Amino acid sequence: MGISRHATAHWEGDLKSGKGQLSTPQSGLLDKTRYGFNSRFGDEKGTNPEELIAAAHAGCFTMALSAKLGEAGFTPTSLDTEAKVDLSMEGGPQLSQIRLKVKAVVPGIEAAQFRAIADDAKQNCPVSKALSAVPISLEAELG
Repeated sequence: MGISRHATAHWEGDLKSGKGQLSTPQSGLLDKTRYGFNSRFGDEKGTNPEELIAAAHAGCFTMALSAKLGEAGFTPTSLDTEAKVDLSMEGGPQLSQIRLKVKAVVPGIEAAQFRAIADDAKQNCPVSKALSAVPISLEAELG
């Protein structure tokens, strides 16, 4: 049996002047966290859907990479991933690209093998699969 996680969104008002709140009741990490037009398209404090997708993708990819490295007999000392999610307004709002960038310390692995494993993790982590309609690039660096 699989697992299920959930989040809630509450919104009041029109798009530009309205305000919203996001919550993750199971973990409690987000508890009525602000989001709105200005936190999405401006610099007002609060979160936005693209930031949350980026966090989910960075976390999922990094866990998948750790698992795949383990399957290949390697234990990473560290994996640091940044995910950038771009929102394009051309032709209506849409996610236009996702850029993953990982810096890794993995004792004993060759660069080509690391790259192949990282590419596999990018293709097969559940969030990458869910976001497959969006072009996803990967920069993978051993340090």
